[in-house]
Amino acid sequence: MTVSTLERAVTYEHIRIRELAAPAHEPAAVNADRRHETDWFYAITAQHLAAAEDILLPRIRKLTDGAALVTAYVENARQLERSLRFLKARIYGDSRAQYLRHHDVWREIDRLLDEHEKLEANCTRMLGELLDDPDICALTEDLLTAEEVAPTRAHPYSPHTGTAGRLAHRMWRVADSAWDSAEGRVIPTRYRIHPKRDSTLSHYLLGSQTPDATVSAPKPAPPDASDGAGPA
Repeated sequence: MTVSTLERAVTYEHIRIRELAAPAHEPAAVNADRRHETDWFYAITAQHLAAAEDILLPRIRKLTDGAALVTAYVENARQLERSLRFLKARIYGDSRAQYLRHHDVWREIDRLLDEHEKLEANCTRMLGELLDDPDICALTEDLLTAEEVAPTRAHPYSPHTGTAGRLAHRMWRVADSAWDSAEGRVIPTRYRIHPKRDSTLSHYLLGSQTPDATVSAPKPAPPDASDGAGPA
């Protein structure tokens, strides 16, 4: 069975999220000079979830048992977003999260990521079987574009789907950008050469050669002794 470009895109995104998660798993990631590793993982994961809700879920809802698939997807996303907020709160010293142990938070995140990947892989496979190539390519491009303008923080208690969800995502993107700037939070707008546009998938879609060069990620801002948890 031929794997659609959408399935390839989603698989690639899952791999990149896991790559970003790896250094943030380490106990030393709680140190101020390594907070950026958690920020990168958190931001890219939050953007992927919001973009998938805006772009993929309307199509998934039209599938057989689509309503149940959307319900399962959103429930997983809300749980994952709550866990991401706990992770950031703990890393940034929020007293309300210090009772949580680092490996316990990550164990829950890993479990939810596993579930998310399975749900998304199943849904994109079904979409790939239903839609023709031009529609799949357009849907893939819409997903990648939406990720670039999605919120960089998790908002588990906001609307996730429909018009209300899309409006909430737009609003939160503006608010998140303001808080990221205020906190000096490092967000990986460039990962590899570019996390979305210069990915292996992009070159696959365009039929161009994949470059070997890797651009260094931005250096984290110097730690601020007064830095608190801030808005999650």
